[in-house]
Order: sequence, then structure tokens, then C-alpha cells
Amino acid sequence: MCLSFSKDSEDIMPEVKPIFREVLPKQGQLSMEDVPTMVLCKPKLLPLKSVTLEKLEKMQMEAQEAVKQQELAAKEQLH
Repeated sequence: MCLSFSKDSEDIMPEVKPIFREVLPKQGQLSMEDVPTMVLCKPKLLPLKSVTLEKLEKMQMEAQEAVKQQELAAKEQLH
């Protein structure tokens, strides 16, 4: 690239002149490259609790219920 500086005091940035010039064909086909772009998809909602955590909590609740039932059965046998 060739850099040329203008002498005006208003222009601070240097002017950039391209080395290559654009050439368009006079005959034949003109094709354009298809540039892939990002496609946004719907957001996926994640559960607040994982399936494994829900299974563990269910097992814990069932175990607590079983312990309560055993305690009630033991109290009834004493009376």
C-alpha cells in the first residue's frame, strides 16, 4: 500500500491508496462468493436440577419415609 499524506491541517489520518485495482470482466459470468454467516437458534432451557439430582432427592425422600414408617411401627409394637 502506498501512503500519501495530505497537507491540509484538517486531515489527521493518512490517505491509503490500494496497490491493486478492481477489474470486472466484460464477458462471461460474474460470480460472488457465498460467505457463511452465523445462524442463531432458539435458546435451550436447562433444568434447574439435573435428572440425577432429582433421582437422588427422590431416593432420599423414599428412605426418609421408610425410616418414619419403621419408627411408627416400632412405637405401635411398644403400645
